[in-house]
Amino acid sequence: MSQKLTPEFLAERRTRILDAARWCFLNFGFARTSLEDIARRAVISRTLLYRMFKDKEDIFIQVFDDWILSRVQSANQAARQAGTRRARLQRVCQRLALDSWSEWASAPMAGEFQDVYERLRPKVAWKHREGTLEPVAQVLGDADIARVFLLSLEGLFVDRPPLDVLVKRIGILVDRFAGDVM
Repeated sequence: MSQKLTPEFLAERRTRILDAARWCFLNFGFARTSLEDIARRAVISRTLLYRMFKDKEDIFIQVFDDWILSRVQSANQAARQAGTRRARLQRVCQRLALDSWSEWASAPMAGEFQDVYERLRPKVAWKHREGTLEPVAQVLGDADIARVFLLSLEGLFVDRPPLDVLVKRIGILVDRFAGDVM
């Protein structure tokens, strides 16, 4: 007997496919990931992938959109929570960066993930980048300072540090931007 295709079942299937595809893209890279790789990891047929997505590029775009939009939404919620500026900025950084860093740090092709997206959809990538500015600006109270903070935050990832080192670095950065000294 086949499963009933309820909206919940279809949403769960889509999530499973996007999770599988994200893993493949992060570990094999965009060029080396095949639809067969994604289907195998999601435990579905390749035909079913084509029913839900136009092609590999469509899957990649939806993986990235899903990932960044969930991070920004969570960061916006963190920015609105009660607490000191420092605590709120720390929570925003947790949502934007730290929650996914363990997965990214161990993935061999993580560095290419953002680059491929920016090449495929430069205008949307810019819009997403601006979306990350909103929760930081909400905490810091100034878009220009928030932009400098985000550029500084990006720089903390360049050498792909272990999570404990990254947490320490972000703490230092948050102290500089949201501490009582400002």
